[in-house]
Amino acid sequence: MSPLAQALLDALPQTQCTRCGYPDCAAYAKAIARNDADINQCPPGGQAGIERLAKITGRVVRPLNPTNGVETTRTVAWIDESWCIGCTLCIKACPTDAIVGSNKLMHTVIEEHCTGCDLCLPVCPVDCIVMENVSGSKTGWQAWSPIEANNARIRYEASRARRKVEKDKTIERHSKKIQEIMTDIKSHSSITEPLVLDKKRNIIEAALARARAKSSTSTN
Repeated sequence: MSPLAQALLDALPQTQCTRCGYPDCAAYAKAIARNDADINQCPPGGQAGIERLAKITGRVVRPLNPTNGVETTRTVAWIDESWCIGCTLCIKACPTDAIVGSNKLMHTVIEEHCTGCDLCLPVCPVDCIVMENVSGSKTGWQAWSPIEANNARIRYEASRARRKVEKDKTIERHSKKIQEIMTDIKSHSSITEPLVLDKKRNIIEAALARARAKSSTSTN
């Protein structure tokens, strides 16, 4: 990451909400540094956040782009446990691991870790999650502190690293199983013609290579 992108990332609220149009705050910071994105695309940061980014980049302060949303109060997710079916979809969607629970068991939100990103809302199949205002009339950086932003960033990076390890283990497990099949592919195929078996082997090897490459680039 370039020094400019790093400075921009440090100035963002770290909610990882994707409202800016990018997958996380780091991707948005890099896009601004490349002049691929404007500085007015972060609703959680609000107008104060735009001013921060303008100071770093030397760009003119502009109003928040309504396409990305509006500046609002800080909210945290709350799960109605009487409706929760324990599907774990919200757990997978949460960027900071603020939701705890397990399959077919009720889930709950750890309030101090929730960034109010709203990413858990669209994945809930029973609409049992609501966002509650926890900042009164305060919005943007008035409702969110640098300490909270830093904590959210630490949790997001830890969550991302954990998911990467889990994904790598899954790929490795599947790869090992497929490699075992490939060593005796003839017995696992109804077609035994050598040219066809070689073609199958090449296709499988290419698929494994793509999976490993995708896993490697997902954290860059």
